[in-house]
Amino acid sequence: MRWAAPWRSVLLVTLIAAGVWFGGFLCFVSVTETPPPPDLPPADGIVVLTGGADRIADGLRLLAAGKGRELLVSGVASKLDLAEMARRAGLDPAPLGGHVTLGRAALTTRGNAAEAALWARQNGFHSLILVTATYHMPRARAEFARAMPDVTLYAAAVVPPAMRGPWQWTTLKLLAVEYSKFLVVASGLSAVLPGNDWGHE
Repeated sequence: MRWAAPWRSVLLVTLIAAGVWFGGFLCFVSVTETPPPPDLPPADGIVVLTGGADRIADGLRLLAAGKGRELLVSGVASKLDLAEMARRAGLDPAPLGGHVTLGRAALTTRGNAAEAALWARQNGFHSLILVTATYHMPRARAEFARAMPDVTLYAAAVVPPAMRGPWQWTTLKLLAVEYSKFLVVASGLSAVLPGNDWGHE
């Protein structure tokens, strides 16, 4: 039948696209399972993307260890302050106070990148340690690299609770959604499609 050939072509293209997506997804999952490097090189600054308490604690510990001169926590809730963050991290806030900037304007990953790019320019920074969850790191690095192509980025990925034990359906769903968002950002489509971002994680 005449209609069968076009539909077979559509089905073939759909199957190929699904196969490519799934193959890329497996690579993406393997990246999110990669443990963070045991020792990061020092950088000019450290940027933490909020979304999990462990991220802020890790960022503050990196600052206390001298891995960066200044720390930006981007996307901070209005009621959260440095004293509370330091308390949760088991650190004394006093020596850190003059070296921590709380960014409250960013609502998206792209907003984080814009906020961090301005902060880096104002401070003359040429290298940053980026702290966020393992599954969020690929998309965050893509947004940050686009916002500040002349800045060297080092990844300090934090393994979230959902990925520390046997994976559940909700974890796979989270990874699939995040991978799809990453593809939109990496392809450059996020810059032309409506909306400021594809989620803030």
